[in-house]
Amino acid sequence: MPSQINAVHPLSPSQKTSGSGLVQVTFRFYEELNDFLPPVFRRHDFEFACPPDAPVRHIVETLGVPHTEIELILINGASVSLEQRIHPGDRVAVYPKFEAFDIRPLLRLRPYPLRNTRFVADAHLGALARGLRMAGFDTVYANPIADDEIEHLAEAEKRIVLTRDRELLKRRGITHGCYVRALTAEAQLEEIVRRLDLASSMRPFSLCMECNAPLHPVAKELVATRLPERIRERHSRFSTCDVCQRVYWEGTHWQKMRGRLAALGAASGQETTTGTGEAA
Repeated sequence: MPSQINAVHPLSPSQKTSGSGLVQVTFRFYEELNDFLPPVFRRHDFEFACPPDAPVRHIVETLGVPHTEIELILINGASVSLEQRIHPGDRVAVYPKFEAFDIRPLLRLRPYPLRNTRFVADAHLGALARGLRMAGFDTVYANPIADDEIEHLAEAEKRIVLTRDRELLKRRGITHGCYVRALTAEAQLEEIVRRLDLASSMRPFSLCMECNAPLHPVAKELVATRLPERIRERHSRFSTCDVCQRVYWEGTHWQKMRGRLAALGAASGQETTTGTGEAA
């Protein structure tokens, strides 16, 4: 979504004393938020010309930083909301989501956490969506899926938006989201599990990787006609999806996926339990 602010740019010396109508504000962005900024603004204080009385949300998003990536904003040392108005001479410090720093006495930008970790992934993250389903996380995905539909699902169903489109994360209806930095599916899954501390919540092979519906155990005789002969001969434990009718079993592909999830859990100091995972 295009920003609603059109006249935001670095201050020239003449603007500081001229009647340009803009106000002088000093910004500093910290840690990975710098990745979203133009190189000239990264990792140091900089002055910016802003429309008077503009909400800080519009300024930071015009600079390129989605509000979903921000955990804390301080203006002149006080924590503020995204709707706080900018005034001449303000000093604005913008922080990412914290992992080890306790900021409970301060004002977080989102008034509530999401009780259930559920996702909606954009059309370019199909492999990540399948990986999250494999790990047991409810993840809506379709290709194509419109940005309006993603925003609606995020708001109506309290889902975390996963995307590599920073403009999507700037939409007002999206309160929780992650800009996915990694490029490969395996690295993306590792990034999301680590960033959101999901290892202890993984329930591998509890959801269908194709349609996101719950899996449940099923007797072999009830699905025997849907199985290849070699699978009927070699395996005895099965689970199925009632929506798409796929049948899962513990084949070689399942073993590889189980190892991948176990490695993610080990990296976070967690053990994972697994269900039944190869499909027909």
